[in-house]
Amino acid sequence: MKKTLNDLTKEDWNTLFPIELVDHNPEWKNIYENEIQRILDKVGKDKILRTEHFGSSSITSIKSKPYIDLMIEIPKCLLFDEKLIEQFTELGYAHFKVPARDNIAEYSTFGKGYNVDGTKEQIFHIHMCPKDNVMWKQIEFRDYLNANDKRAKEYEDLKLELASKFKNDRGSYVLGKTDFVNETLDIINRKASAQHDV
Repeated sequence: MKKTLNDLTKEDWNTLFPIELVDHNPEWKNIYENEIQRILDKVGKDKILRTEHFGSSSITSIKSKPYIDLMIEIPKCLLFDEKLIEQFTELGYAHFKVPARDNIAEYSTFGKGYNVDGTKEQIFHIHMCPKDNVMWKQIEFRDYLNANDKRAKEYEDLKLELASKFKNDRGSYVLGKTDFVNETLDIINRKASAQHDV
């Protein structure tokens, strides 16, 4: 039986797809927009309420993995909807369910561009959830780093350090960024509160 992405172990992912950071590519914005158009054409705007390009490839001043991260808002009633998942499967995506953790409710992710032999095409990651999922805070993080070069550079330095330490450990690489992301979100919240109090 043919192996699929869902059959890969954590070790398989770490070995086949090591962490590699590259300079920002202005073309990533167009790649995102073209992919979103393909998705909207297939799925329709009645199911897809909002889309955003996020993650490091959307932060123009820093190095990033050459992956396009897409955030897609759907109505809560369509979370894990089988017909919707099937439409994304037809677009070449593999579906994964992200379990609830800490303060993040469960949601769907989709990946495309990975091959089980380790070869890669353009990689896309979709995070699909209703608007009340805390994952949407990632858009505030993106906007803050795009507006604050110093904080963006600190994030890049951290990512480079983690990439050299955890080249073949995707989980530790992601976990290593968590405190920085949360601290940045705290800065954003404090600024918003201060402006609100004025």
